[in-house]
Amino acid sequence: MQSLRVIDSHTAGEPTRVVLEGGIPLVGDTMSERREDFRLRHDHWRAGIVREPRGSDVLVGALLTPPVNPGSIAGIIFFNNVGYLGMCGHGTIGVIETLKFLGRIEPGPVSFDTPVGTVTAVLQEDGGVSLRNVKSYRHLACLCVEVDGIGTVHGDVAYGGNWFFLVHWPTFEIGIENASELTDVSIRIREALARDGITGEDGAEIDHVELAGPARAEGANSRNFVLCPGSAYDRSPCGTGTSAKLAALFAAEELEEGATYVQESVAGGVFRGSVEAVEGGVIPTIVGRAHITGENTLYFSPEDPLQWGLE
Repeated sequence: MQSLRVIDSHTAGEPTRVVLEGGIPLVGDTMSERREDFRLRHDHWRAGIVREPRGSDVLVGALLTPPVNPGSIAGIIFFNNVGYLGMCGHGTIGVIETLKFLGRIEPGPVSFDTPVGTVTAVLQEDGGVSLRNVKSYRHLACLCVEVDGIGTVHGDVAYGGNWFFLVHWPTFEIGIENASELTDVSIRIREALARDGITGEDGAEIDHVELAGPARAEGANSRNFVLCPGSAYDRSPCGTGTSAKLAALFAAEELEEGATYVQESVAGGVFRGSVEAVEGGVIPTIVGRAHITGENTLYFSPEDPLQWGLE
């Protein structure tokens, strides 16, 4: 019988499961090497942690490792039911809330190493988190894609720690009540991108699709629906998706440096974002809050036919 200690949280409705250090020993001098070691030698752990019956399609896992850079307090590898993520904004906010819950950090600045770079954040006195993400940028602008059953879709390809296709037109009525329809539309768009060979930089797969619609919350600029790798959608406004959107808006001269953009999610939560201009893109800052939902020990019995999760 093997076991892992985990802490669960949610950020604006999107769950994060933090796996504490030591449970899955990884090798590698960089976070990218450690993620690859996780993928090649320990992928069964990924499946067992986040897939049913212990998890769900929407759950994002965050494995803590020792840091690789001076000044960072930990490394993080993010994963979900189908694979691994470069970065996860809501997940990083969840990690910070978890470390606060465990008494490992106090309000103030913190840094984490991820496979796509080091990110910094400030834990605020009120529990909010101001997350400074990796460099984000618009890669391709104003693309037209023919999508089966939908027609012509217009959008940008942008990077915010993961690769996104940001749909500008058509717009959608975004809400939980329309989640099935929005999921179907997003999957069709992602399939059309793959069919047409549209990728991120250096052939990177575009595994996230972000739809937009009018905001419902007072003071919000827009409401989004984000399809994550696989077929689950983000309940939060999506930290890397908001970062990609801010980068695209800045590139289109629709967002000024330092101005606040309020992104509402399909479930009604909000992230507040702004950007700092840098060469080749922007550094986004995302402000949000997470809440602890549980502390648990997961057990993995060799007698259990679903020891490593439901396919």
